Amino acid sequence: MKIKQVEELVGITKKNIRFYEDQGLLEVKRADNGYREYGLEDVKRLQEIRLLRKLAIPIEDMRQMYGGEKSLRSCLEFQMGEMERQKKNLRQIQAFCEELLNADTSLETLNAPQCLEQMERLEKEGTNFMDIRKTDVHKKKIMGAALGGGIMIVFMAAMIGFMVWGCMEDPVPIGVMLFMIGIPAAVIIGVIAAMIGRVREIEGGEEDEASKY
Repeated sequence: MKIKQVEELVGITKKNIRFYEDQGLLEVKRADNGYREYGLEDVKRLQEIRLLRKLAIPIEDMRQMYGGEKSLRSCLEFQMGEMERQKKNLRQIQAFCEELLNADTSLETLNAPQCLEQMERLEKEGTNFMDIRKTDVHKKKIMGAALGGGIMIVFMAAMIGFMVWGCMEDPVPIGVMLFMIGIPAAVIIGVIAAMIGRVREIEGGEEDEASKY
């Protein structure tokens, strides 16, 4: 079967499928004409991969599982341990917030140096607070994507306005006018769609490429 059919059966995109192939999780046979020919075993493997990714199993662990180096049980047990660590981490952060609330702390009475010292002690014990550098980088990337897309949208909108003005000054058949306006309008729609996709990628944490798949 073709990749389009696989997309529909598994519920993932062509980009996902290609990524898993590149990562060595999927070996697809090729037909005589060189095109990939997917079988039911490939569909089954992709369904397994999709399930494992939803359970936050890392790509490398899956590669080792399918290579016979690890078992599903060992990977799940490791994930359970990770989730316990995350829960403990969240409890520590929650307790820190509750401590500030119980002390009726305001911005004026907040002792930031003391709080930071306490945080550093907790971090040495294993607590992970938010990485503000990562958050700031995400914001900068989103602003960059919005700025670039916004400039293109304004340019295309100005072009549409110029075309409409030109058609009013020197009338042309309505079909020709719609065609001329349709091109920049399609570009605007494409830019907006690309911006939305880009923001979603950034918010998803593109520094961990595998996490998007």
